[in-house]
Amino acid sequence: MPAIRRLLAALGVVALMPLAAQTPAPPVAPIKEHRVVRHGETVIDNYFWLREKGNPEVVRYLEAEDAYTAAMTAGLKPFQEALYDEMLSHIQQTDMGVPVRRGAYLYYTRTVEGKQYPIHCRRKGTMDAPEEVLLDANLLGAEHKFVGIGNFVVSDDGNLLAYTVDITGFRQYTLQVKDLRDGRTLADTAERVTTVEWAADNRTLFLTTEDAVTKRPDKLWRHALGDAASTLLYEEKDELYDIGVQKTRDKRFLVLRIESKDTSECRYLDASEPGGRFQVFLPRENKHRYYVDHRGDLFYIRTNKGGHNFEVATAPEKDRAPANWKVLLPHSADVRIQDIDLFRDFAVVIEKTQALDRLRVYDFHTAAWTAIEFPEPVYAAFPGDTPEFDSETYRYNYQSMVTPPSVYDYDVRAHKSTLRKRQEVPGGFDPSRYATERLWATARDGVRVPISIVYRKGFARDGSGALLLYGYGSYGIGMQATFSGPRLALLDRGVAYAIAHIRGGDEMGEQWREDGMLMKKKNTFFDFVDCAKYLEAEKWTSPKRLAIEGGSAGGLLIGAAVNLAPDLFRAAHLAVPFVDVMNTMMDASLPLTVGEYLEWGDPNQKAAYDYMKTYSPYDNLGRRVYPAILVTTSYNDSQVMYWEPAKYVARLRTLKTDANPLLLKIKMEPAGHGGASGRYDRLKDQSFEYAWMLAQVGITK
Repeated sequence: MPAIRRLLAALGVVALMPLAAQTPAPPVAPIKEHRVVRHGETVIDNYFWLREKGNPEVVRYLEAEDAYTAAMTAGLKPFQEALYDEMLSHIQQTDMGVPVRRGAYLYYTRTVEGKQYPIHCRRKGTMDAPEEVLLDANLLGAEHKFVGIGNFVVSDDGNLLAYTVDITGFRQYTLQVKDLRDGRTLADTAERVTTVEWAADNRTLFLTTEDAVTKRPDKLWRHALGDAASTLLYEEKDELYDIGVQKTRDKRFLVLRIESKDTSECRYLDASEPGGRFQVFLPRENKHRYYVDHRGDLFYIRTNKGGHNFEVATAPEKDRAPANWKVLLPHSADVRIQDIDLFRDFAVVIEKTQALDRLRVYDFHTAAWTAIEFPEPVYAAFPGDTPEFDSETYRYNYQSMVTPPSVYDYDVRAHKSTLRKRQEVPGGFDPSRYATERLWATARDGVRVPISIVYRKGFARDGSGALLLYGYGSYGIGMQATFSGPRLALLDRGVAYAIAHIRGGDEMGEQWREDGMLMKKKNTFFDFVDCAKYLEAEKWTSPKRLAIEGGSAGGLLIGAAVNLAPDLFRAAHLAVPFVDVMNTMMDASLPLTVGEYLEWGDPNQKAAYDYMKTYSPYDNLGRRVYPAILVTTSYNDSQVMYWEPAKYVARLRTLKTDANPLLLKIKMEPAGHGGASGRYDRLKDQSFEYAWMLAQVGITK
């Protein structure tokens, strides 16, 4: 504690510890008035100066906040360490994934106890062959605090590996090419790479890169190994659009996807002609979203032209005009088509309906559809890795909130799934001790909102139980009812865990997404609050025992929820939260801002500005009682800049009228939007967050 006291006293920018107290006073950020006029309105922001990354005063303030959090949570250290050990006991530390065949090799990853990162390996022909280690990120981890692997693409002949790596957490990836025959790392490299694909000649790379300032993927390059420079093939000038390149599973074409939040365009190139020119498949048309794949002599198009939830059509390779499209799978008002995987003899359509995943298989020989059956009423199922176009089986992943991750191979002819591996959960896990359910809350406008919940059997439905409610609700990204080994630490202490599948995601179809964005965004926040009210009314929990959590856009959700209904919650965890909505969305120079106009609205337009300002968490902080709040972030976060949570905490300290904890925990070392990169480091962070939330609802051991 004396070290904390000395740091706080030396800063000058923070309040000193009261002489009679045993704990430090919270840091107080200096007020530096910043005025700006927006739509004729003068806006004053006293903490705008915290945006000055690298300013020693900013760094000192952030370090003071982190020191304060360490001091205020020092008593939780034994509990945190016990939780870490318990959570670690449920992880099979030395393990291996199910091998995947690509050409002549079987590829897999494995982990080793004590090592932070997976090791990428392969064996030729069978698993009895000698192991080749392709990439061991632990070697990089010995030199760098953060190691993030982005792309990992082996050439068709199996000789070359192109991969990208980030060592800062800023999601800025550098391309490396490794010759797998002799282990050499080639001189060919590039910075700020976002996607990578090989041409059929096994020596030409196509890659996309991002703008250095806005981090928007905007350029497509062709690079022949050994050449001193790459050739720029395409640059997307419209700031609403991102680009990415990928190869079709039949390896016939490279597809350049150009996409905004509501419109897309595809261009394609014969993979055997890397020196050729990408052709426009169909020119972009406002609000038309379409995606292209290929099989045989047909292109397959997933398109929203026929309805919000998409349909799948085919077009002749030689004449792809819309007049020649034939519908293979029509639009449904109740089922969203998420994607379609194409193979020589079959296709698999990935769908979502009633907040549940669905996989259906189409046999090209019989023209029959078959659904893959799943055993539980609430679950998550999604495609695995089946790279071979000639495969006769389809790999998929299945899990639920009580069933660990499971890898299956589905035999298309036999209509049978074979379990290849179920993740072992050591430490005495018994799935029969837990139960999961689907609940439905009614929102204030009458819409039914699904909730997935898991708890240990015997959970009392009398309002006395503790519950952690999680939410996201943005970008059309639905939250799946997945398994979590660390979550057992909550369940085994009598805490229920629930996911609110609120509007803004895609759980109930494309309309569900559109009803939670732009000028309907507040439905997302209302849904979450109404789910909390439902859980309390149905005696799952009470305001004194309800904790809530969300990250990134989910952190915005939690910030909005505690402004709307602070009395509903005992504690809130805002992870890397997008809380300074107005300042960020008014600054087009920041990464991601312009492309986000189609998700949140363009505040340069008065109507959008007025609406967004009614929910922006930072702008709607008030003089009231707030629940206990923990805010976590990283100094090097590239998606939500550190100053958003820092400003939020600084301003809230001046307004809250309660004595409840308000803590900012910030990683000043290399870390990213997802926090630490190593698995043990991530688990330590989670054990701290769980210890804090459990303590707030009265559980300390």
